[in-house]
Amino acid sequence: MQPPHLVLFLFLTLLLPGTWADPEAETQVLQLLQTILFTNVSSAEVFGVTLLGDVPIYALDPADRSLRFHWPWSRQAATEGDMGKIKSHLKVALRNMVRYVHEVAQKVQLDYPLVIQSRAGCVLHPNRTSWGFMDVGEGGRDLIAFEVERQRWEPRQMSSLAELISKSLNSKKAVTSLLEHLLSISCQSHILALCRYGRADLERQEMPVATVFARTPRPDQLLLVCHVTGFYPRPISVAWLRDGQEVPPGPTLNTSAILPNADLTYQLRSVLAVAPHDGHSYACRVRHRSLGTRSLLIPWENHSGAPTTSITIAVLLLVAAASAGGFWWWKRRKGDETTWETQEFMI
Repeated sequence: MQPPHLVLFLFLTLLLPGTWADPEAETQVLQLLQTILFTNVSSAEVFGVTLLGDVPIYALDPADRSLRFHWPWSRQAATEGDMGKIKSHLKVALRNMVRYVHEVAQKVQLDYPLVIQSRAGCVLHPNRTSWGFMDVGEGGRDLIAFEVERQRWEPRQMSSLAELISKSLNSKKAVTSLLEHLLSISCQSHILALCRYGRADLERQEMPVATVFARTPRPDQLLLVCHVTGFYPRPISVAWLRDGQEVPPGPTLNTSAILPNADLTYQLRSVLAVAPHDGHSYACRVRHRSLGTRSLLIPWENHSGAPTTSITIAVLLLVAAASAGGFWWWKRRKGDETTWETQEFMI
């Protein structure tokens, strides 16, 4: 049995990477996520997507196992370097990969259905240093991983299957050397190519929109929520200010992860727990590249005091009206008494 088809498929699909920001500005993670569902000994469904961060660049069409491009410039970048060769061999590599898994399943008597997952790619730092990675799992558990610096596969579980695959792949020195080259050099080159072709889209900036509101989970606690959405690129700073001073991290402060929107922008929310009527003023501060040197500052307006204020004003108005009415009644009565006394005197 010749397992190099497994390696061939993994490194072919690895280089369907993408990139989604200026590599001069921040660290980029390029990765292929792939799942193959083997329902029985004669069929398999292959799903795959290539991402930079959490933005899709390429996808594998499970119907015909062809490559789909999310951006016109990603198609252009895919013609450069090793990617052009990889595209032409993709379907063959997928077919060989499926055949190999079926052979291994029969040899070690694995039960169907089988789910094989892989994650491969590289990390590119702003100083242009990079490192590659490749992990393969079976049934939701880590199976083997490729150690790029050592150019060898290592088991990730104590099983005969992991040992068998690792040993057979490590015996193919030419393949492991090629895989090391693709993960450490070609992957980085492809990221830079995508940056060149897609710079207009990759360098775009979208300003954040922030709103602040409150929730009361229980009478003695108030949750202040700052929801920030619609911003791009991803890096952002969101902080709460108490009386103008930044609230330090602690159990009362909970900020979510940055999540993608459907329009390829991002969102997050920051929640601060405070005591109701604690006498402090609060504001949410947002800093983002699209804002330049400015910041968004959204104060929380405590409307809980509004009813009391309204009642106080109403009472004061009633007192004033009553006083004016009493004075008017008193003046009129004095006038009537004077008139009555005068009339009586004249009679």
